[in-house]
Amino acid sequence: MAMKFVVCINKEGLGDLSGEDVTIGHVYETIGDADQHGMIRIIDQSGEDYLYPADCFEAVTLSDDVSGGLPMKNRLNA
Repeated sequence: MAMKFVVCINKEGLGDLSGEDVTIGHVYETIGDADQHGMIRIIDQSGEDYLYPADCFEAVTLSDDVSGGLPMKNRLNA
């Protein structure tokens, strides 16, 4: 199964709950696609997966070499 990634482009609307778990410019692995409510599940910097507003992220494509070099906690779907 191909891994999907997003980059955080803004944190507006996230509030204080995600202040340390999501950083603008960081790349995160997604689990599935955005749902009907505009939420996307990502593995954040805590190493856990949570729902975040999809409009805070932009899809990115990483080569197999790059995605294969990520730490194991970021490769749950591999």
